[in-house]
Amino acid sequence: MVRIESSQPRKQRKARYDAPSHMRSKFLNAPLSATLRETYEKKTIRVIKGDTVKVTRGDHVGEEGIVDGIDTRNVKIIVHGVSSTKVDGTEVPRPIDASKVEITKLKLDDKRRVEKLGGKE
Repeated sequence: MVRIESSQPRKQRKARYDAPSHMRSKFLNAPLSATLRETYEKKTIRVIKGDTVKVTRGDHVGEEGIVDGIDTRNVKIIVHGVSSTKVDGTEVPRPIDASKVEITKLKLDDKRRVEKLGGKE
């Protein structure tokens, strides 16, 4: 995470906005569900495309879907089925902050990710 001495919100926001891409990737951590937390003994893990998540905050609370994409530049994730309707009636994906979702099912195709979780599948 970006660590700065100041507690001023404007400086905290600026630090997140100006953070380099390798630090922004760390902002994409999301909490695990209770069952996954017991299994892997971790509270949070980085969200990747293919994980199943449940929205815990906002207008789409309770909706569950698979992560379709990740926007590291804006530090948002795109969840399948979570969308907004434009004035002309078209549906557009609604980007969600990773901290506002809970991971319910992990995609374990990546060997490095499995190792990071302690080798448990």
